[in-house]
Amino acid sequence: MDSSVTISPSVLKGTVAAPPSKSAAHRALLAAALSVVSGKRSCLVRPIADSEDMKATAGAIRALGVQLSRKEDGLLLAPPSEDASLFPNGEIREIHCGESGSTLRFVIPIFAALGIPARFTGSGRLPQRPMDVYRDLLPLHGVLCETQGGLPFSIFGRLQPGTYTLPGNSSSQFITGLLLALPLLEGDSRILLTTPLESAAYVEMTLQTLKQFGVTAYPLPQGAGWEVPGKQTYRAERCVVEGDWSQAAFFLAAGALGSSVTVSGLLEDSLQGDKRILSLLEEMGAVIRKEPQPDGTWTYQALPGPLHSSLHGSLQDSLHGISIDASQIPDLVPILSALACFAQGTTHIHHAQRLRIKESDRLAAMREGLSALGGNVREEEDGLWIQGGAPLSGGHAQGCNDHRVVMSLAIAGLNARGETCITHPESVKKSYPDFWEHYIRLGGIAHVRGIVGLGE
Repeated sequence: MDSSVTISPSVLKGTVAAPPSKSAAHRALLAAALSVVSGKRSCLVRPIADSEDMKATAGAIRALGVQLSRKEDGLLLAPPSEDASLFPNGEIREIHCGESGSTLRFVIPIFAALGIPARFTGSGRLPQRPMDVYRDLLPLHGVLCETQGGLPFSIFGRLQPGTYTLPGNSSSQFITGLLLALPLLEGDSRILLTTPLESAAYVEMTLQTLKQFGVTAYPLPQGAGWEVPGKQTYRAERCVVEGDWSQAAFFLAAGALGSSVTVSGLLEDSLQGDKRILSLLEEMGAVIRKEPQPDGTWTYQALPGPLHSSLHGSLQDSLHGISIDASQIPDLVPILSALACFAQGTTHIHHAQRLRIKESDRLAAMREGLSALGGNVREEEDGLWIQGGAPLSGGHAQGCNDHRVVMSLAIAGLNARGETCITHPESVKKSYPDFWEHYIRLGGIAHVRGIVGLGE
């Protein structure tokens, strides 16, 4: 049976805890694995969502010989038993990365630094995503790469220290992979950027994780790259994963459109680039309320501006269109484009060309999905133009098997005049497996077909 979800216009009310940050969790789990490899001591990382991307990273960690088990709401990483080798043997490790670009690009240089031959595969659109940075760079530093341009991608040999030169406007995932791996090498290395760094916040998150595990990389002047000393050891016994701003953005956007949702478990001083959702909502005319909590986290709520009149059938006078440079916040583009349909005037999202090589071509997917619901969206090479102000009618939209597209269309469906049907609701398992449970618990009317345990 084909899966779909039918959304009826509704208002969300209540409090929802932000799920653990997927970006932070990838980094923490891999650093913890290297802590086990380096120090043969266990490390607990929590909380960890049971998402498909986390399962992919956990599988890669098991391929290192590290034991993983559920403990509390997280994962305990431990050395193998005394009669087992940390690395099972010299045979080629097979690592299936699912659809997780982070898993793939983070772990390739780690396996190379440890001298473990490995073959990396993936599903969905991941096999077609660019791998040219590693294909061209790793052979210059002692690692043979076998690829036809994407996946499968096989590596042989041990990574050697030296100067690693790559463009800053390629995916920051390549830079994170090198930053995680180079401290393990016998000598010092340097990462040099040939163009300005994009998605800089993700690299800052990586540097923060390294620091938490006792590892250092020194920035070069004028953002030219980093000096990475070798012979470093990852050390930590416990790591707490912060709440996810990119997932919180969906419910904050719902609040800006008239729902009453408080999102808890977020850090005010988070380095996540998607925390920028707050300033963008304010720039569009929404009001943000926040409250500190005893555990050091904060709650956040977005409200319509003072001109907001009613939820359905009238223009969202409290919001207005803006220009958005998406180069540092690509994951926010789907929900921002959905929100823009309800804002008076025109919203222009630009510098978003990298969204064409995500789980779907997200620029095309959001144009097609929102247009199917009655939106006025025009696509260009690196972004979208959205003419807002007229209410969405509802209709049938393709989710394109893309979690962020599906969740964004679900938020848009709250304020459409009629029902909204979206395909591939199960895709949320990639990053936010509890999304539909939270959506329905908050009062969203969603009838999910084809997913066991939800809806019809």
